[in-house]
Amino acid sequence: MLACRRIGLLWLAWLAIWLMTPVAGAAGFEVVSAATRLEGGVYRLNAQIQYRFSEATREALQNGVPLTIALDMEVRRRRPWVWDEVVYALAQRFRLEYHTLSRQYLVSNLNSGERRAFPTREGALQHMGQITDFPMLDKGLLDPSERYEGALRARLDIDALPTPLRLFAYISDDWRLASEWRTWRL
Repeated sequence: MLACRRIGLLWLAWLAIWLMTPVAGAAGFEVVSAATRLEGGVYRLNAQIQYRFSEATREALQNGVPLTIALDMEVRRRRPWVWDEVVYALAQRFRLEYHTLSRQYLVSNLNSGERRAFPTREGALQHMGQITDFPMLDKGLLDPSERYEGALRARLDIDALPTPLRLFAYISDDWRLASEWRTWRL
């Protein structure tokens, strides 16, 4: 009886460890690094984002469904006794498409209109994940006596999916792809 109980407890402990261990290559987005530097009175963002799509999203992309990725950027005023105040927010949006005829991945920056083609999905994701010298905020908009932090996250914009797929995406974990907020001091 005691041996069965110990085996049961060991099995439960193993199961708990297994469930808490992240799976290599699991779907999800991650802001690997993010920082700003002040240049010419403008805070410029440099960031590295890693995108890992789920099997369902990769299959949809291969079948012609465009995927929209939103990079949510915020500047928050730090406050000691209450929650931080968002003083600036911006969403940089990219659309990723696969064109079967040309076998090319097309990345469109929906804010600027810039479009680029890539022969591989990895190349397109690497391009979308490398943010370099993005003009985020003018220094003159901030009060020099206050403390501020920048925040960045990446997410799959489910609302941009075609309507029939959007309904399914709302209830499926395979489509809820978003990173945690990455913060840094301005």
